[in-house]
Amino acid sequence: MSLSPPAGRVRARPKSHSPLPTPAPARAPGGHVLAVGAPGPSRELLTRTLRLTGYEVTHAVPGDVHRQVRQAPPDVIVALDDGPDGQRQGLDVIREVRADPAGQALPLLMVTAARTHAPATVADLLSHGADDCLPEASDPRELSARIAAKLHRVPVPVENLLRDPRTGLYSGPHFMDELDRELSRPSAARRGGVLAVVGVAEMAALETRLGPRVRREVAERLAGVAERLGGVCDRLGWDEDGQLLVLMPGVDEETATRSLREFAVSVAGTRFVVADENVRLTPAVGWTPLAEYADHTRAAEHARDAVSEAVRHRDLRPVRYEPWMRTSAPHPHRRARAGLRLLLTWATRLLSPVLPLVLGVGVPFVLYQQAYELGWDAAGFAYWVVVAGLVLSALLIMLECLFSLDATSRPERPGQPYPSASAVIAAYLPNEAATIVDTVESFLRLDYPGDLEIVLAYNTPHPLPVEETLREMAARDPRLVLLAVAGSTSKAQNINAAVTRVHGEFVGIFDADHHPAPNAFRHAWDWLSNGYDVVQGHCVVRNGDSSWVARTVGVEFETIYAVSHPGRTRMYGFGVFGGSNGFWRTDLLARTRMHGSMLTEDIDSTMRALNEGARIAMDRTLISRELAPTMLRPLWNQRSRWAQGWLQVSLRHLWGALRSPVYSRRQKAGLFALLGWREVQPWLTLQILPILVHAAWRAGGADRLDWAVPVCLMAAAFTMSAGVVQAAFAWRLAVPELRRRKAWFWHYLFVSTFFYTHFKNMVARQAHLKEALGDRQWRVTPRAAVAVPETVAVAETAVRT
Repeated sequence: MSLSPPAGRVRARPKSHSPLPTPAPARAPGGHVLAVGAPGPSRELLTRTLRLTGYEVTHAVPGDVHRQVRQAPPDVIVALDDGPDGQRQGLDVIREVRADPAGQALPLLMVTAARTHAPATVADLLSHGADDCLPEASDPRELSARIAAKLHRVPVPVENLLRDPRTGLYSGPHFMDELDRELSRPSAARRGGVLAVVGVAEMAALETRLGPRVRREVAERLAGVAERLGGVCDRLGWDEDGQLLVLMPGVDEETATRSLREFAVSVAGTRFVVADENVRLTPAVGWTPLAEYADHTRAAEHARDAVSEAVRHRDLRPVRYEPWMRTSAPHPHRRARAGLRLLLTWATRLLSPVLPLVLGVGVPFVLYQQAYELGWDAAGFAYWVVVAGLVLSALLIMLECLFSLDATSRPERPGQPYPSASAVIAAYLPNEAATIVDTVESFLRLDYPGDLEIVLAYNTPHPLPVEETLREMAARDPRLVLLAVAGSTSKAQNINAAVTRVHGEFVGIFDADHHPAPNAFRHAWDWLSNGYDVVQGHCVVRNGDSSWVARTVGVEFETIYAVSHPGRTRMYGFGVFGGSNGFWRTDLLARTRMHGSMLTEDIDSTMRALNEGARIAMDRTLISRELAPTMLRPLWNQRSRWAQGWLQVSLRHLWGALRSPVYSRRQKAGLFALLGWREVQPWLTLQILPILVHAAWRAGGADRLDWAVPVCLMAAAFTMSAGVVQAAFAWRLAVPELRRRKAWFWHYLFVSTFFYTHFKNMVARQAHLKEALGDRQWRVTPRAAVAVPETVAVAETAVRT
C-alpha cells in the first residue's frame, strides 16, 4: 500500500519501496495509533506516514488486537483492509476490535486498497463498525486530519446515547428513566399499562457463534418488527443482553397480551439477517402490569423472570410474571403447591372408580325419580335422546367408512423440485434408550433425493451411555444433528427448540419409536408442493405380536389412520395432525409451535394452524411404523392423556371455531363432531344404566320389563353393526402386513364389542374428572426394543426396492 504525496513533491524511487516524504502540517497532533495489518510493505508505509505526521505507532496483526489494546491502549486504531495475496481482512478486524469492550469506543479508521475501494466496500465497512474509511491513494495530510478529527470528537457508542438515531431505540439506562417517569405518575392518571421484555431463546448460541455484537443487532431486528406492527408499543429500548424493552402505558392486560402474541408470531415467522447470517429467532416474551410497582428495578426483574419461563417453553405465548417464578420465592409456597398437586393426584386415583358412577348413574337416577314424582317422565325423554345419540354415533362411523373409500389421492408428481428437508425426532432419553439407536439408523436409511438432516431433539435429567453411541453415529454421518434441550420437560419444548435450527423447507415430526418408510419424505413433498401446508401419514403398529394389547392397538390404528382420518378429511374438508409422522412447511411450524401445557399438543397445533387457513391432508399410503403399549396399565396412562388432551383442546377451541368466519358450515359440523360430540358420547352411553334402573323401579322389578321392544332392538343392532363395518373397512384398507393377519381383526371385533369400547369410555370419563380436579400429570408410556417382525421387514424391503 502507499499514500499519495502532497502536491508538488516527487518520489526519488518507485513508490512501492520509497519512504513517504514529510508533509508540512500546521501542527503535529500527536497521540498513540495502533496500526493493524499483516507485516509487509503496506503496513510499513502506513507506519512511516503516521510517524512522519507526528503519531506514536505500535503494531498488531489481525487476531492479536485484543492483547495489544489491553497492554497499551491506543488513542485510535488504523487498520488495513488488504491482507496477504490480496485477501480482504477489514471485516474481521472490525469484529475483533468491536468485540472487545475496550475497543468499542476507540476511533477506528480503515484504509482500503485501490483495487477494492468502492462505494459498496466503504458502506460495508462503515455498517460493520468502522468510523471512517479512506483509500490508500489519499494524501497523508488527509489521513492525519481525519485522525485528529476523531481524537477531538471521540465517537460515542450508541448505548451511551439517549436514543439510537438510526433505530429510535432507547438505551437500557435511559429506557429505565422513561419507565420511572411513567411509574411516578399519580395512580389516578396511570390506568393499566404493561412492561414487557423480549428475549431470544437462541441468543447464547448466536453470541457463541457470531460474537457479542449480535445482541444489539437482534434487539434492532425485534424493534423493526414492533415498529412495523405498530399498535400499543409506546417506547422501545434495549439492554446489554440484547433483550428488547417495551413500555405499553395505558393499556389493559388483554390488549397487551394480544399485541405481544401477534408480535411474537410475526417474529417467529420471519427470517432475519444477523451478523451476515440468515437466522430464525424464537422470541420469549415476559411481561408484568405496571400497577404493582413504584420503581423500575423490581418491575424489570420480574419481567425478566417471566422471560426465563418463556424461554423454557419456546411456544411464542407471552408469559405474565407470577411470584413463583422468583428463585427467591419462599420454600413453603413451593412445598404447598407440590403438596396440593400430590393431593389432587391421589384424590383422582381414589375417586376415579366411584365418582363417574356417582355423577353418571346415581345423580341422573335421582333426578329421573324426582322428576317422575313431579309428574314428568324425564327418563323416557332421556331414553330417546340416548338412543338417538347412539344411532347418530354409529351413523357417523359408517359415513366415515364410506368416505374413506373416496379419500383424496396423493398427487402423482411433485409440483416443485425436491428441496432440503429436515426430520425432527423428539425423545425423552431415559424412556427411549432401548429404541433410539434403531430409530436413528432407520432414519439414516431414508431415500430422499434432496438434502436431508435428521435432528434428534432430546432431553434427559442425567447423562446416559446411549448418548456416547449417538455422538459416534453423528461423527460418522453429518446428516445426524444432536440437539440436547436443557431444561425441557415435554415433547413440545423439544420440537420448539429444533424448529429454529432446522434448514429444511419442510419438517417431518416423529416420536422416538417411529421408523418411517424409506419413501416417506418424497411422498410428503408430493402433497406440500401441491398447495398443502401439513400432511399426516399413516402410523402402523410394528409390535403387534408382543401381546393381545398391542394386537388390539395395531388394528385400532388401522381403524383410525386407514379409515377414520381419511374419511373425516374427505367428509368434513379438513385433516388433523396426529403428533407423529406428520410433515409441516417449516415457516408454518415456526409460527405455530407446540404448546407444552396441552396434553395433546398435536391437536392444539392443528386447530391453531387451521385458524390460520392452513390446508392439512391425510395420506394413508405415507407409512411410519411405531410401537404400541403391550400392557393395560401403560395403555390406560396413554389413552388417559389423550382423552384429557382432547378435552383441553375442545374447551379452548370449539366455541371460537364455531363462531369463526374461517370455517365453512361443513367444516364447523366436522369440528363439532370432532371436539364436541366426542366429549359428550362417553357420558351419554352411560345414561342407559340409570334409565334402565329407573324403568325397573317404576315397573316393580327388572323381570317385569319388556326387553323385546322392536325399536330398541333395531337401535342396538344398528349401533353394534357400526363396529363390524369399521373393522371390515379397516381390514380392507390396512397395510399389507396387517391385512394378512385376519385373525387380528376378528380378535379386535370381539374385544372391542365386549371390552375395549367400554374401556375407552371409562378412560374418557376419568380424564374429564382429572381435568376438573386440575390433575394434569403426564405419566410416560415406557418403550421397549422389539425385533422387527418378518412381515414388516419384507414390507420395508419391498418399498425400498
